[in-house]
Amino acid sequence: MSKLEGLNTAGQWAVLLLCSALVVGLLELIGAPGVFLIGPMLAGIVVGTNGGAIRPPRFAYRVAQILIALMIASSLTPSTLSIFRDQGILFVAVIVGVLIASNLLGILLTRLKVLPGTTAIWGCAPGGASAMVILSESFGGDVRLVAFMQYLRVVLVSIVAALVVIVWTGHMSETSSVAGWAAPVEWVSLAQTLGLGVLCLVVTTLVRIPGGSFLLPLVVGSILQSTGLIDIEMPLWLAAASYIVLGWYIGLGFTSESLQHARRALPSVTLAILALIAICGGFAWLLHVFAGVDPLTAYLAASPGGLDTVAILAMSSHADVPFVLAMQTFRLVAVMLVGPYIARFVGRRQTTKTEETPTTPLD
Repeated sequence: MSKLEGLNTAGQWAVLLLCSALVVGLLELIGAPGVFLIGPMLAGIVVGTNGGAIRPPRFAYRVAQILIALMIASSLTPSTLSIFRDQGILFVAVIVGVLIASNLLGILLTRLKVLPGTTAIWGCAPGGASAMVILSESFGGDVRLVAFMQYLRVVLVSIVAALVVIVWTGHMSETSSVAGWAAPVEWVSLAQTLGLGVLCLVVTTLVRIPGGSFLLPLVVGSILQSTGLIDIEMPLWLAAASYIVLGWYIGLGFTSESLQHARRALPSVTLAILALIAICGGFAWLLHVFAGVDPLTAYLAASPGGLDTVAILAMSSHADVPFVLAMQTFRLVAVMLVGPYIARFVGRRQTTKTEETPTTPLD
C-alpha cells in the first residue's frame, strides 16, 4: 500500500473501511476468534502506519467502552452467582493462583526490559482482552503494546483451546452466525441497557474516574443484572459496532516505531503467553483431580481468556457452560479490581529504580 498522506479524510476512511471489510471477511473464512475486534484493529494498523491521520472521535470510543462493559456485565446472572457461592473456595484458589502467575510473568518481562512495567502487567493480565486494553490506557500502560500482547494471547489461547475441544470431543461444533445476526431483540431490555449506558456516559463526563467509562457500567451493570433488576440486552450488531470502533481506535494509534518495538518483543512475549497457558493448564488439572470437574470444563474455566472466546468454545462443546462463565467472569472482575494497584506498585518501583540509578558525572 502506498502512503496515504495525499488522501483527504474521506479517502482515508474509505481505505480503512475497505481494509476492515477484507480482513474481517478473511478472518471469518478461516474461523478466527474476535473478528470484529481483531480485523478492524489490523486494518487500522495498516492505515495508521502508512500515513493515515484519521481517528475515531473520543466520544465514540467512550461509548464503545460503555457498551462492551455492559456486554460483559450481562454474563453475570443469578445462576452464575450461585455457582460461585457453592464453589467459592475453589474459585478463589484458582483465581489467586492464575493472578500470581500472570503478574510474576509481567514482572519478569519488566526485569528483562522486554516491555515497560505497567505495560507488561496489563499485557499479561488474564482478563478480557478488550477490558485490559481499555484499563491499561487509564493506568499508565502503552495501549498499543498491551493490545499487541493481549490479542496475540487471544489468538494463541483460542488455537490451543480449540485443539483441546477437538481432541476431547472429536469434533468442533459450529454456530450459525446468520442466526446470531437475525436473533430477535428484546426491545424493552435494550432500552433499559441503552438508558443505563447513557446514564454512565453522563456521570463519567461530569466526574473524572480513571477507567470510569469501562469500570462504572461494568460494576453497576453487574449489580443490576445479577440481582435481576434489569436484563441487559446486547444485540450482535451493536456489540460488533462497539468492537469495530475499539479496534480502529487501537489500530490507528500504531506507529512504525511501536511496531518495531513489538517486533523485537515478539519472541519473549510469545514464550510468556505459552507459559501462562501451560500454568493455567496445571490449574485445570488440579480442578479435575481435586474437585472432580471434567477435564474439558476445567481447561476452559482456567484458560487465560478472553471471556467471549472461551464462552463460544464452551457453548459449542459439551463443557459445563455456567461453571466456565462463572470462573472466567469472576477472574475478570478480580483482575480489574487488583490490576490498577499492581500496575501502580510496579510503576512506582520502576520510577524509583530509575531515579536511584547512579549517573556518570560529566568532565
